[in-house]
Amino acid sequence: MISKLLFPALRRRNPLEVRNFNAIFNRYKSTKSSLTKSSAGSEVGTDVRPLAEKVKETTKTASYLGVILLGVGVTGTLFYAVFNELFSSRSPNNIYTAAVKKCLADTRIEDKLGYPIKAYGEETRRGRRQHPNYSGFIGKDGKKHLRMQFYLQGTYHKGTAQLEMIENASGDFEYRYLLVQVDDMARNVIVLEDNRYQTVQAPTELLM
Repeated sequence: MISKLLFPALRRRNPLEVRNFNAIFNRYKSTKSSLTKSSAGSEVGTDVRPLAEKVKETTKTASYLGVILLGVGVTGTLFYAVFNELFSSRSPNNIYTAAVKKCLADTRIEDKLGYPIKAYGEETRRGRRQHPNYSGFIGKDGKKHLRMQFYLQGTYHKGTAQLEMIENASGDFEYRYLLVQVDDMARNVIVLEDNRYQTVQAPTELLM
């Protein structure tokens, strides 16, 4: 029937020839169907690696992922530490910067030391100036304290600045005292902040 629809000219041919053609056509369809099934079967299950090798590769991928996550965690910690050091008001570096600005803005210090005034930390034996010396501790009041010492150098005299910060109810540091002792004959002391009457404490546990 299919051959008659596709090839109308076959109606006028010998019935034997038509049967032969139908047989050839059917064999062609059967062969094509077999090839199609064989191709589909070859596309399935191409990964014939042993199970142990697959597990090994999965473990390796998980290890790489763990290393990447660890790197991200370490990087985040470093960024937090840098951010805390640069921008937190509780960091020793920012406390030192704020105290220096406060000292330089005080006209009494300018009159005693002479302008311009330089601020710096401890000096090495070779004369190199380092960061200011500071220490943290827990006082008898149970609050965190930070003490710091740095130096001021003017055209007339040199001064030693000492300060102590105390943690307030908000968790921030505020001055307990800030004073500058002038290295002159009179050993004058210039008091910029003094809130010691509000708290009575002594160091009990060092933080650093």
